[in-house]
Amino acid sequence: MTRTQGRERATKNGAMLRMTLLCLLAVAPLTGCHRTTFKDSVLTKSAVRYRIGELPARWERVWLEDNDLAFAEAGTGRAISVNATCKGHDDPSLQVLTRHLLAGFTDRQEVSARTFPMDGREALRSRYLAKMDGVPVQLELVVLKKDTCVFDFTYVAPPGAAADARMADFDGVLSGFEMEHRG
Repeated sequence: MTRTQGRERATKNGAMLRMTLLCLLAVAPLTGCHRTTFKDSVLTKSAVRYRIGELPARWERVWLEDNDLAFAEAGTGRAISVNATCKGHDDPSLQVLTRHLLAGFTDRQEVSARTFPMDGREALRSRYLAKMDGVPVQLELVVLKKDTCVFDFTYVAPPGAAADARMADFDGVLSGFEMEHRG
């Protein structure tokens, strides 16, 4: 990845996370056009098709530009987002991909990081405490490279018990993930 491409991806991913957080704080779904379909927990877009675990009904799907999937829990400051990038990412490490997701956050403190198997590959799961526009947040970030795609999963919540209260929902999204081959 060139330095310019890295900055562009970091800026783009930071903007996506900021939009997710702003959506949470405003608790107002945004509408927009999407070139994707999402049915029966399967997302299909031109470059990839993948399945995620189901979320409880308390999560409302929200529309965010440049994001495959985003869900918010009304009035709680919690959001989950999922995205796949299948072009223009070269072959950065999982650590570099995680750092790109942190763009735009300040006072970042890594709490934990570990690799684990996900859909037949190694994924990196990291927890951070950070601030977005001065507001403290807890971030749970998972990055995975599979075939020609990079997948990122993000859970944003107020820190501590508020984040822990719905961590199982995020874990369910992850455990149900499976990349499906297009025919």
